[in-house]
Amino acid sequence: MSSTFYPLASLSQIEKSPSGEDGLPQELEEDLRAYACKLIHQAGILLKQKQVAVAAAQILFQRFWFVTSMKQFGVGDIGMGALYLASKLEECPLRMRDLINVYDLLLQRATHSVGPKSDQPFHYYPMSYFGSTFYDLKDALVVSEMQILKRLGFNVHVVLPYGTLINYLRVLGLTSHQDASTRAWGYLNDALQTPVYALYQIPTIVSAAILLTIRHLNISLPSTPPTCWWELFDADWEDVWSVCGFIMRLY
Repeated sequence: MSSTFYPLASLSQIEKSPSGEDGLPQELEEDLRAYACKLIHQAGILLKQKQVAVAAAQILFQRFWFVTSMKQFGVGDIGMGALYLASKLEECPLRMRDLINVYDLLLQRATHSVGPKSDQPFHYYPMSYFGSTFYDLKDALVVSEMQILKRLGFNVHVVLPYGTLINYLRVLGLTSHQDASTRAWGYLNDALQTPVYALYQIPTIVSAAILLTIRHLNISLPSTPPTCWWELFDADWEDVWSVCGFIMRLY
């Protein structure tokens, strides 16, 4: 990870991730990243956790796979550990048992959706607190949190984009467009399922969300040199367009 205000992946990590070096196809790695981040998001909703903690967890999760191969740890375990750690960092800690229960529910539901009885209603079967499943998940949670801290070198500072988005919308005069604010906010949340928060600076990511928003809503902003609106925020067009590509691949 590079030593910026907050850590970003290095060029060598981007060109060949640890999972890629172990032979994991890039498309599969991207799908696993997105799926595990959806699990984090769903767990946060069920636990009524704050959005800042859920977002921070997804960013830590994405960073982790630039220093570790997916062949060493399960994405579900690391996602659970990231949410547990981020909840402490954002001062809204979760009970370990609650988090384990929610992940057990989500994993059972995911298994049911791809099983032979997927056409039948899903029924959750709670685990026994004296059985092996609970203690296995508890051990996995503790190990995952420890590995995230260790492999990220305890550099777990996270910068979230929401405040920056509001400021940029005000500068561009878009705050009067309710749909613009809501849609741009949604793009930033969707981008959490991609590695962009570990690859690009926040101004670039926010500019990409605004670009997708104004194109969808047909809002006109100065886009020809030397008066390009994204240059107000020191964002490079190629980087902004690349972030847009990451986000649009989700749909």
